[in-house]
Amino acid sequence: MASTQGSGSASHTDVDARRANAIARRSMTNVPAVPLGEKRTVRIQWAPSAAPRIRKELVEDLLAREVSPQVIDEAEIVVSELVANAIRHAKPLSDGAIRIHWKVKNNVVEVEVSDGGGPTAPRPAPPTMWAPGGRGLRIVRSLAHEWGVIEESHGRTVWASLGGPSRRRSH
Repeated sequence: MASTQGSGSASHTDVDARRANAIARRSMTNVPAVPLGEKRTVRIQWAPSAAPRIRKELVEDLLAREVSPQVIDEAEIVVSELVANAIRHAKPLSDGAIRIHWKVKNNVVEVEVSDGGGPTAPRPAPPTMWAPGGRGLRIVRSLAHEWGVIEESHGRTVWASLGGPSRRRSH
């Protein structure tokens, strides 16, 4: 998929302040900095409150890793959309959770959201002027360098690569 230059949800000053706060919180709690390239996986209960909670955790982690502000903004939006879609259109994994996984390498962030699958395959909805929803995957498609869906025996994973190409093939 083509990459686009999306406008971020926060100014660079806001991102710099959030980065400083995230680093300060980690140093106060004696949590070591996460090395670049390390993967992170979080399982969170399948509930409407999942999107804001995971968005906060992802942003704090990416700030501490010193990912560029634009990629952080895009990752924040994309993870929100993917988690919201998992809650709205799919069922939870067998343990009642959804799995969010991300990794950072060379300022490229790959994020995955896994759920128990749903009745239809995730696809961007056709544009409509007045519909109250249906824009999530179009937003993901516009921000991600690549994105795709992996069907698995226990559910489905939707992934996106931000800031550059993924090492996997999209469809």
